[in-house]
Amino acid sequence: MIDVIVAGGGPTGMMLAAELRLHGVEVVVLEKDVTPPGLVRSLGLHVRSIEVMDQRGLLERFLAEGRKYPLGGFFAGIAKPAPERLDTAHGYVLGIPQTSTDRLLADRAAELGADVRRGCELVRLDQDGEGVTVELAGGAPTTLRARYLVGCDGGRSTVRKLLGVGFPGEPSQVETLLGEMEVTAPPETVAAVVAEVRETEKRFGVGPSGKEGVYRVVVPAEGVAEDRAVPPTLEEFRQRLHAVAGTDFGVHSPRWLSRFGDATRQAERYRVGRVLLAGDAAHVHPPVGGQGLNLGIQDAFNLGWKLAAEVAGWAPEGLLDTYHSERHPVAAAVLDNTRAQMTLMSTEPGPQAVRRLVSELMDFEEVNRYLTEKIIATGIRYDFGEGHDLLGRRMRDVPLKRGRLYEQLRTGRGLLLDQTGRLSVAGWQDRVDHVVDVSEELEVPAMLLRPDGHVAWVGEDQRDLVGHLPAWFGAAAG
Repeated sequence: MIDVIVAGGGPTGMMLAAELRLHGVEVVVLEKDVTPPGLVRSLGLHVRSIEVMDQRGLLERFLAEGRKYPLGGFFAGIAKPAPERLDTAHGYVLGIPQTSTDRLLADRAAELGADVRRGCELVRLDQDGEGVTVELAGGAPTTLRARYLVGCDGGRSTVRKLLGVGFPGEPSQVETLLGEMEVTAPPETVAAVVAEVRETEKRFGVGPSGKEGVYRVVVPAEGVAEDRAVPPTLEEFRQRLHAVAGTDFGVHSPRWLSRFGDATRQAERYRVGRVLLAGDAAHVHPPVGGQGLNLGIQDAFNLGWKLAAEVAGWAPEGLLDTYHSERHPVAAAVLDNTRAQMTLMSTEPGPQAVRRLVSELMDFEEVNRYLTEKIIATGIRYDFGEGHDLLGRRMRDVPLKRGRLYEQLRTGRGLLLDQTGRLSVAGWQDRVDHVVDVSEELEVPAMLLRPDGHVAWVGEDQRDLVGHLPAWFGAAAG
């Protein structure tokens, strides 16, 4: 029996596979596409995802293929400078096409030993108290059996539909065309027209894609297609460009064309028995703010160590259920902020008036920081109960006398950072690393971090620490 089957080989699925393999979990990734898609829907990683890559020693790979940009202007496209004193060592957005992110995460999963099977489509599942049986598409029935299954198979998730999990929300009201193609108009003409149109139409853009001579084109569609799986034609792009910008820029030679809507939906449950949902299978929303791919990667980062603990047999009761209780509210908040952003991007007079008001409010540093942290996901605090202000928050990277904090999290295990030198994790050494070191930027005597970098305990009393370790890391070893 396989430990875990991951349905879907996108960034969420590959991140999850890598996290599971870090703990020695046997993983099979089923991806229905034979080759990775060439579509570039996401253009970058926000701060929390950058931190995640740093915590696992992957950031240098991403930096080598990306470009750093300032953080301002992400909330509804309202142009404001990045707020000062953000609580991170990575105060930038990393511009990197999704094709690169997909490949880098797939490489990571493969390096760690994940079994990635392309051209394999899950069409049926059945679960019992011991595991999950999945059936694959094809002539003769092919079945696989695993202890757990995770659906990371996108907004039209087969796993979610087979589970019968509700996906309430709102259908698409507007649709946007997206593609990469060449243009004949001079670059200065393109830039001038785009600047003028974007004064009122924030869902419009024509700019370099990063590939020589190829532009990324985004333009509002005329209506909502009955089937968004059917790509638009180049002629449709030309018509919409003329309608919105007064010119089609001489677009030709498309590399790929697609459409996306503003549907906003969230799965009612992220877990049904031995089957879980992550990424777009659990939530879909408009792409404003560039949060979708990042939200999925962070789902996987939260789930990976918990599911690995279940497989290994040391997970405390209820640990796997904290995946839903922690990540469902996070996604619900993202859905709300994208609803708000879409309203602010409307060209109607009422929303435009609200947009001007929000823009004025963002001149206040605290408002600007608050809205920015919603996008970059550094303001998240899981509910761990009463306690120190750091409790439940992810810890930013801090310098230590010997290296950096994030360098100590590469193993994917828990971490006790002990500035007192008097504490111990005896009984949990197989799950928690004990680092005795000090940081001038850390104002607490010691803190216990979960494998995802969130603070689970702060203090200096050994008895108090021992009282908190079992909540996240199970019973002490005999």
